[in-house]
Amino acid sequence: MPDLHSPVAVLLLSLFAGAIRVSTPYLFVSLGECLTEKGGRVNLGLEGILVSGAMSGYAGAYLMGSAWQGVIAAALVGLLLGCLHGLVCSLPRVSDIAFGIALMLFGTGIAFYLGKPFIEPQAPMLASIDLGNWTASAQLHNALKINPLFVIGVVLAFALQWGLRSTRWGMTLRLVGENAESARAMGYPITRVRVIATAVGGMFAGVGGAYLSLVYPGSWNEGLSSGQGLMAVALVIFARWHPLRCLWAALLFGAAGALGPALQAIGVTSGYYLFNAAPYVLTLAIMIFNCRPDRTLAGAPGELSLTR
Repeated sequence: MPDLHSPVAVLLLSLFAGAIRVSTPYLFVSLGECLTEKGGRVNLGLEGILVSGAMSGYAGAYLMGSAWQGVIAAALVGLLLGCLHGLVCSLPRVSDIAFGIALMLFGTGIAFYLGKPFIEPQAPMLASIDLGNWTASAQLHNALKINPLFVIGVVLAFALQWGLRSTRWGMTLRLVGENAESARAMGYPITRVRVIATAVGGMFAGVGGAYLSLVYPGSWNEGLSSGQGLMAVALVIFARWHPLRCLWAALLFGAAGALGPALQAIGVTSGYYLFNAAPYVLTLAIMIFNCRPDRTLAGAPGELSLTR
């Protein structure tokens, strides 16, 4: 039996637990953006949707007395904002990049304004699934506390991977994202497909926001998201628009975000704030790597404004 109290074991267990905790918002937002971009549209407003989802999820849980009802409220707000993005960007001469930035500012602003009464009250939190009752090791027990939203996110990643490849709606979405003229010639309703994909993508981001306020870190305040919605766009590019790769990339980002606390758990305190910047450094490294001439937006849907 390996020594679970050794510094290396504690570090690895802390990274494992932290990767799952921190990766869940990245996972939901990146899956939402992957679905949106598969239809040929970019939503840079996901940061605003994430923050709005966090606020509405916390407010919903507090007012209705149920964390799961808060998650549903966050999903509905994300669906509404995603639908707004999809509808507005369907209008002539509207840039999805420009409106995405406007949506980001609107979402964060309205969340800060409406969320002020909910900064102090304590809402019910979303309980985790405890899979570690069998072990006496506190570190292993903590690592095996898995939140159900992470499990839902993993199932969703596999379902989207299968759906995009093997179902009629998946093939329709990919065709709309790759070549709108061909899709139009075949009679597919391009605007409707894109609006639905963008709305569902916003719903996923709203659920990711609910995780932030109802699970980890488990509160509502104005600095909750730390740019995770924007980083998820880079994560989708890194994952090459594949839902399963979004899962692995989210876990990588989650492990980077958990690096500082994991090192602190084994007594490494110097440079703590520097290690907390690891997700931002990783985002920068990914963008630099993907700006190479042989890799720039390789595999991107042809109708994305990023490729034009």
